[in-house]
Amino acid sequence: MAPSDFANANIDEIVENLTTDEAILLTAGVGFWHTHKVERLGVPAIKVSDGPNGVRGNHFFMGTPAKCLPSSTALGATWDTKLIEEVGLKLLAPEAKLRAASVILAPTCNIQRNPLGGRSFESFAEDPYLSGMLAAAYVNGVQKGGIGTTIKHFVGNDKENDRQGYDSIMSDRALREIYLMPFMLAHKYAAPWSIMTAYNRVNGIHVSEDHFLLTKVLRDEWNYKGLVMSDWFGIYSIDTSIKAGLDLEMPGTNKWRTLDLMNRTIQARKLTVRDIKARARTVLDLVQKCAKGAPEILDGDGEERTVESDEDKALMRRVAAESIVLLRNEGGVLPLNPQGMKRIAIVGGNAKATVLSGGGSAALKASYYISPYDGIVNALSEHKDVEVTYSEGARAYMTMPSLDYELFTETGERGWVGSWHTHLDDDSMTPVEEPIETRVVDETRIFISTSTPKGITRKWSFRLRGQLKPRPYDVDFEFGLTTAGRAKLYVDGKLIIDNWTRQRRGDSFFGVGSVEERGVVSLKANQKHNIFVEYCNVRGPADGDEDEAVMDSNPGVRLGGAEVINPDDEMARAVQLAKEADAVIAIVGLNADWETEGYDRTTLALPGRTDELIAKVAAANPRTIVVTQSGSAITLPWVDSVAGLVHSWYLGNATGDAIADVVFGKHNPSGKLSLTFPKALEDVPAHGHFHSENGKVRYAEDLFVGYKHYQHRKIEPLFPFGFGLSYTKFELADLELTEPTVANGDFSLTVSLSATNTGSVTGSEIVQLYVSLPTTSDLTHPPLQLKAFAKVYDLQPGKSQRVELTLDKYAVSYWDARFATWTVEKGQYIIQVGTSSDKLPLKSTFVLSKGFEWRGI
Repeated sequence: MAPSDFANANIDEIVENLTTDEAILLTAGVGFWHTHKVERLGVPAIKVSDGPNGVRGNHFFMGTPAKCLPSSTALGATWDTKLIEEVGLKLLAPEAKLRAASVILAPTCNIQRNPLGGRSFESFAEDPYLSGMLAAAYVNGVQKGGIGTTIKHFVGNDKENDRQGYDSIMSDRALREIYLMPFMLAHKYAAPWSIMTAYNRVNGIHVSEDHFLLTKVLRDEWNYKGLVMSDWFGIYSIDTSIKAGLDLEMPGTNKWRTLDLMNRTIQARKLTVRDIKARARTVLDLVQKCAKGAPEILDGDGEERTVESDEDKALMRRVAAESIVLLRNEGGVLPLNPQGMKRIAIVGGNAKATVLSGGGSAALKASYYISPYDGIVNALSEHKDVEVTYSEGARAYMTMPSLDYELFTETGERGWVGSWHTHLDDDSMTPVEEPIETRVVDETRIFISTSTPKGITRKWSFRLRGQLKPRPYDVDFEFGLTTAGRAKLYVDGKLIIDNWTRQRRGDSFFGVGSVEERGVVSLKANQKHNIFVEYCNVRGPADGDEDEAVMDSNPGVRLGGAEVINPDDEMARAVQLAKEADAVIAIVGLNADWETEGYDRTTLALPGRTDELIAKVAAANPRTIVVTQSGSAITLPWVDSVAGLVHSWYLGNATGDAIADVVFGKHNPSGKLSLTFPKALEDVPAHGHFHSENGKVRYAEDLFVGYKHYQHRKIEPLFPFGFGLSYTKFELADLELTEPTVANGDFSLTVSLSATNTGSVTGSEIVQLYVSLPTTSDLTHPPLQLKAFAKVYDLQPGKSQRVELTLDKYAVSYWDARFATWTVEKGQYIIQVGTSSDKLPLKSTFVLSKGFEWRGI
C-alpha cells in the first residue's frame, strides 16, 4: 500500500487496532524532523521543517539551498494579506514539497512586546489584530498548497533568555486581548493544521503542561481540531503534558515519551491507554491531512531538491520591495536620480555582508543572495559614467565575519575538506586516524546538529583543512573560533586559537556554545596559508563549569575572520569618499548574530561605531541616504541629519535588488512599520520588566503594548506604528458608516471612504482603522486599537478609489475576567481612519444602545 493511501484510511479503526506501544510511539517524534510510522497499520511518517522565512529541510549543516524570504517583521510591514497568501501558496508550499516536508514550522505570531527580544524578527507585529490577520493569510496560502502549517509559539514566548524556565505573569485581559488574540484570529480565519507550544510558563504553568490553555481555551472554547506539538525539547513531564492536551513531543531525540517511561507511567496509573490513544489519534489526523494535501511527498523518494525559476525570483524581489519602509525623504532626495552624477559612495558594514535573516531556526542556506552593494551596482550598470566607491567605514559584526568565500581546497574548490573520525569507543577521547567519511564543506559556520555520518561513535572528531585566499599585500588577519564542543585553529601548522583546553561558556549554537576566541596571524603577500581546525563534540572545562558534556544535539564549530584595520583610518576614508561623492548610500544595521534565537539583545543601538559613521558621513555630504537592516526596532540618534532613510528589515535572497528598486525609484515604497521605533530604550513599554528575574517576567505594561503605550502615556516615538512614506501623496476623505447591526451574538458595521492619489506618481497606500471603546466603561482601555486595514493598490495620480472596511464583534469587544467572557458594552464608539497610527484625519462615531456577551471564536 502506498503511503498516500492513508488519505482514505479509517482513523477510528486504526486507533482501535493500535497496540499500546504503537500509540506511545505516535505521540513522539523520530529523530529531529519526523513523526513515527506504524507499518503494520499502513501509517506513514511525515516530515516537518523549519521555518518562518523559508523551508530549510533536514539539515542545518550543508543544507539544501533554499529560498530565504523576508523576515516576518518585513512581511508584517507589507500590511498585505493578499500578498502574504500568495507567498504561502506560490513560494512556501512548493518549497516544502521540494524539501519532502509535509508540514512547515511556521508562522510565528507572538507579539512584539519588546524589540530586544532575540526572535522579534520572526513575529509579524506588535499589534494582535495585524499579527493575527497576516498569520491567517500565511496559513491559508500554505495550506491551499497542500502543506500543513504549525503556528507558534503558543503563548507568551516573547523573549529568549531563560526561555525554558521563565514565567510570563500577565493579567487575564492581556492574555486574551493581546497574546492569545493572534492565534485566535488565525484559527478563526485559517484553521492551522497544528500549533506549537512555547517553552515558557504562563502564570505559573509551562504551556506544554497547561490544561487550561491547551484544552479549555484551545479545544473547548475555540473548538480547535488540529494537533498540538511541543517546541523542540520543550516538554518537561510525561503524564502532565499528555493530560494537558499536548499530542506530539518533538523531537524524537532525548525524548521523555519512551516506551519504557510511558509504560511505567501507565502501570503507576498516572496515565491510561485511553489518554495516550487520544493524543495518538490527533497525530493520525494530521498525517491523514498531509496524505490528502500533498500525497506526492509521502509517495516520493524523500530527497531534498532546489528549483529556482525566473517567476519565483521576481516574486521574491517584489515581496522584498513591498516590505521596505521609507522613513525620511527630505527635499525629495529619493528616489535617487543618477543622471548627471559622477560618483556615488557606498559605505557601511552591511553593504557587502551576507545579511539574509535573523539567526536560529530561521537560518537556512540561501540558493542565491544579492548584497546591497551588488544590487546598487547592478542598478547603476546603465549609467556608465557613474563611478561607485566603497568603504566599510565602521565594522558592525559581533563575531568575526564568515569565511565562506575566503577558503579553498587544494584543488581550487570553494570551501575546505572535512573528515569525520570515530573514537576508539563511545567513551574514548582518542580519534581513529582513518576517517569514516570525507567531504568538501563550503560553510565556515558549521552547525552539525544531528547530521553526522552513519557509524559515528558517541564521541567523535571532525577535522577541517583548507587554504586562505591569498592577498596581494602583507596584512595582519584576525580569526575567530566558536564551538559547541571544543576546537583548535592552526595556521600553517602553528596553533593560533585554543578553544579546547579551557573554555568560556557563551550563547552560541542555541545556548550551548562557547564565547568566540580570537587570534591574529601575519599573512604574507601572494602566499597560500594552510588552515586547519580540529573539532571534537565534547566541550572542554570552563571556570565554574568543569562538566565536559557530549554535544549530542547541538554540536558545531564556526571559523570567521577579517583583515585587521585601523578603525580611525577606515572611518576617515569613508568620510573622505563621502566628501568626494555626489551622493552617499550608507547600508548599516544588525545581522543574525545580534538578532537570533537563543538570547536577547541588550541594546537598541546599532553596533560598534555605526552611529558615529553615519553622523560624520552626513556632515560631509548632505545628500546622504541611509538604508538600515534589522528585524526589529533600532535607535537612530542621527536621524535628523540625514536626507533619506529607508528601513529594509531582513529581505532574504533578493535583498540588494529590492533595496536598489526602492532607492532608484523602480518601486514606489508602500511599506508601513509593523512595530513602533522608540527614541530610546527607556520609552519601550516593557522597559524595566522585560528580563527574567528569579524566573519571573512581569507583563506590567498589561494592555498597553506597542503604540497603545505611546499614545496612553503621550510619549512621542521616533517613528510610530503604521508609519511609512511614499514617493507620492494620498488624501483620505468622505468617511461613511452604515448603521451598526447586532444579531445572533455578533456585530457588523461597514466603513467606507475615498482614497485619492494627489501626487505625481502611481503608488499604493495602507488605510488603517482604529477604534476607541466607550469612555463610559468602568474599565480602562487602550485609547486606540487597530481593528481593520486595507491596501489600495497602484493608484494613478489624480485617481480616487472607494475603500470599504468591515468591522465585526472583535472590533468592539474586551475580555471580562469576572465572567470569563467577551463583552460588548453599550455606549458611543469612536472610529478614526488614516495612514498611520499618528495620522488619523477621518473621525466618526456610532452608538450601541445595548451590549452583549459572547464566547468561542
